[in-house]
Amino acid sequence: MTFGMSLPQLVAVHTAMSVIGLVTGVFVLAAMLAARKPSGLTGLFLVSTTLASVTAFMFPSKQIGLGHAVGVLSLIVLAPTLFAIAARPLTGGWRVVYAAGATAALYLNVVIGVLQLFAKQPALRPDGPLLTAPTFLAAQLVVLLAFVALGALVVRRFHPPARPDMVTVPRGPALTVR
Repeated sequence: MTFGMSLPQLVAVHTAMSVIGLVTGVFVLAAMLAARKPSGLTGLFLVSTTLASVTAFMFPSKQIGLGHAVGVLSLIVLAPTLFAIAARPLTGGWRVVYAAGATAALYLNVVIGVLQLFAKQPALRPDGPLLTAPTFLAAQLVVLLAFVALGALVVRRFHPPARPDMVTVPRGPALTVR
């Protein structure tokens, strides 16, 4: 038991968080490409992705695998991404941190999704070791190239309107109307 959950319950929670992160991440990425920030979905995406990464470490394991490495990397990416959206106005460098971080977090979710797809689907399962199978590596390369291109577009296009709570009042001489 982990945090009072049985292994099947942990699998269900982890899977739900992963799927929610994947689905909401697609909408968040699409919104960033359109220079919009869907606030509710953004929060759900970041929280579910963080929880998916954290719950992945709760599974019993005798060795460190690809999932552990991706989980650590995901949490490292999510820390500045969460800070950028929670504590900064998403302008200047923080806009880039958020856009690149959210895209990278979604990419890492997809990496694990592809791994799970290949591991669980008999038609995709290679004869030899999964992580070195040419079809698996080709699929991961396609995903990587797609996300590099999407990430570059997101960083270039994502310029959301200023948050109302971060509005600054310009300083200088007052304008008078005659």
